[in-house]
Formats: sequence, C-alpha cells, structure tokens
Amino acid sequence: MTALTTVAAEGRWLDNDVIRQLVPTAVWETLAMTGLAGVLTALLGIPVGVLLYTSSPGGTSPHPTVHRALGAVVNVGRSLPFLILMIAIIPFTRFVVGTSIGWQAAVVPLTVGAIPFYARLVETSLREVPAGKVEAVAMMGATRREITRKVLLPEARSGLVAGLTTTVIALIGYTAMAGAIGGGGLGAVAMSYGYNRFESDVMIVCVALLVVIVTIVQVVGDLVARRLDHR
Repeated sequence: MTALTTVAAEGRWLDNDVIRQLVPTAVWETLAMTGLAGVLTALLGIPVGVLLYTSSPGGTSPHPTVHRALGAVVNVGRSLPFLILMIAIIPFTRFVVGTSIGWQAAVVPLTVGAIPFYARLVETSLREVPAGKVEAVAMMGATRREITRKVLLPEARSGLVAGLTTTVIALIGYTAMAGAIGGGGLGAVAMSYGYNRFESDVMIVCVALLVVIVTIVQVVGDLVARRLDHR
C-alpha cells in the first residue's frame, strides 16, 4: 500500500495539526519569498541583461572589456549551487535584513542567485529582436538609449515575460532548498515534519502544493507571453 493510500485510509489529512496550522503559513511564506525575489530579480536582472547585450560585439554599444567582465560575473553566479550560495553570503544577508533566518532573509540569496540566471535570458531575448528594426531606428537618428527603450525592450517583451516565468519557477524550487536551512516556507515544513518526523501526509501535501503553485505560474506566464507576442 502506498503512502498516499495509507494516509487517505487512516483519514489523517485534516486531523494533522501541522497541515491545518503550519502549512497555510508556509504557503504564504513561499509565495512571499517567490514574489518579492521575483520582483527584485526583474528590476535588477533586466538592466544587467541589457548591458550584456549592448556591450557585446553585436550590440548597440560594443565594449569588449565590460562585456567580458560582466559575463564572467554572471557565469560565476550561475555556476554556484543555490545551497552553497545561500550559506556563503550569510554575512551579507545578515547585513541587509539583520538576520539569516526566516523567509525575509531567504529573499536575499534567492535574488542574488536568480539575477545572473534571468540576465542571460534577457540577453537571449534581446538577441532575437530583428536587426532590421534596430538599424531602421538607428538610421532615423535615435540614440542608443532610445533604441533600447523604444525598440529592444518592447520587441522582446514576450521573451522577457517567458524568461521571468522560467526564473520564478526556478525560485520556487530554490525556496524549498532555503527551507532546509531555516528559510521557512513549504520546504521547511516538508523537511522538518515530512522527512525528519516521517509524516508522509505532510510531505505529500507540501509537494502537491508546490506543484499547484508552479502550474499556476506557468499557465499565467504563458498566457501573458502569448498576448505580448505580436509577431
């Protein structure tokens, strides 16, 4: 008999105090971590991605030194496993929010880890903008800043949304790892009660809720991206 069948047969879903009392709070913490980190990632990742593109050899303002230096930083940020990154920047996290425990503290490493990932997706989206449109606007006398604001970003907005959707889904996975070392959220409940205390019903509920959250984010992100795509 599977764990799901056993739990259902015993009728413990609503009798478990962890599910009734802690899981709702954990859902809110997961959504708060993901939402705040997602907003910060978008605000900081888009400028980084734009700079990566514009400073590249085929960009609107080529600067090999800047491109190589920024690219190296982004590559290092993307290569670090999130759990290691979260532990490594604990002093910085404590400096920013005053603590290294709780969902508020987890937002810092979540954002730091997601910015390089999203910046590369932004760069990729900007590269997909037809070169002819950029050249046409440049021939009309538009400045580099105007090209970025009025051509590159508007034309790439569908890709930017799709990339942000992918990034937010990755953030949801990161929140589960953050919960393993005091970050709160569904990951913390699943680890503390579902794994350490062998409460299979808690684990099943946490996993199911994470799947639901990811599915909703994906569906909404795809819908918005399609509506913004006028190609």
